[in-house]
Amino acid sequence: MRIISGKYKGKKLNGFTIEGTRPTMDRVKESLFAMIQGYLNGATVLDLFAGSGALGLEAISNGAKTCYLIDNNQKAINIIKENSINIKEDLRIIHTDYKKFLKETSEKFDIIFLDPPYQNNQLNKALRIIEERKLLNDNGIVICEYEIGQPITNLKLLKEKSYGLKKIKIFGQ
Repeated sequence: MRIISGKYKGKKLNGFTIEGTRPTMDRVKESLFAMIQGYLNGATVLDLFAGSGALGLEAISNGAKTCYLIDNNQKAINIIKENSINIKEDLRIIHTDYKKFLKETSEKFDIIFLDPPYQNNQLNKALRIIEERKLLNDNGIVICEYEIGQPITNLKLLKEKSYGLKKIKIFGQ
């Protein structure tokens, strides 16, 4: 696993062994970032179920200004910190529950990555809180990565793509 483009292209990322995570394959990540390239420059990004931090770090590498990397797993937080060594941009690595973060943050985001563990319906719970608290900036996007179920949201579907069982939907206002 590595950063595939931008300022930190080629930087090796650890995180294959974090229990409960599924690292996004490079070809999926490459396609995803091609779809959102126009949203990245100067963006405030939230990688809510960060795992290894690969999506948030890719966003920073491609011009995002600030990235919040949130995970409830201490091992994941430690891996994100390792993966962030020598990255000089504004990274906010926070060990907390996703619901607590969403309910307490005063920040608004341009890009929100949602790639939660597939059980427990956390994707739809997160979407509901994001909408209720209006955490998405005007013209911001939410990227949902999932295999089972469907994201339920009042946001407008902008783009979607399937990669075998993995699906990506991008929503905006």
